[in-house]
Amino acid sequence: CAAGMVLSVLVILLLSVLYEAVKMGKAVLLRRALLALPRSLSQEALTEPHQGDSDPAQGSPSLMAFPISFPRWFWFHVAQTLFHVVQVVLGYMVMLAVMSYNAWIFLGAIVGSTLGYFM
Repeated sequence: CAAGMVLSVLVILLLSVLYEAVKMGKAVLLRRALLALPRSLSQEALTEPHQGDSDPAQGSPSLMAFPISFPRWFWFHVAQTLFHVVQVVLGYMVMLAVMSYNAWIFLGAIVGSTLGYFM
């Protein structure tokens, strides 16, 4: 039974470290997404290539309604959303474990969170 408790504490510790790693990864991704945003609409129009004049779908409004490629910041936002979902799931898993009111599990979550932030 002691081996099971040690394993449980280690799993919670690793989940807490992973939670902090995802949180930091989300912050790095936010910084990259902000750098990918255009400074102004006129600058975006100058730096992004126009859809070619020889594009056969240019006259078709139904085909122009859905852009073929999304801007770079959109993909950063999609990645941030996925990171957020992972962070929320990990946070609720750690919270559920802590709510077992076991002091060792609680200490595992605290030590894991501390180690994750330190790394």
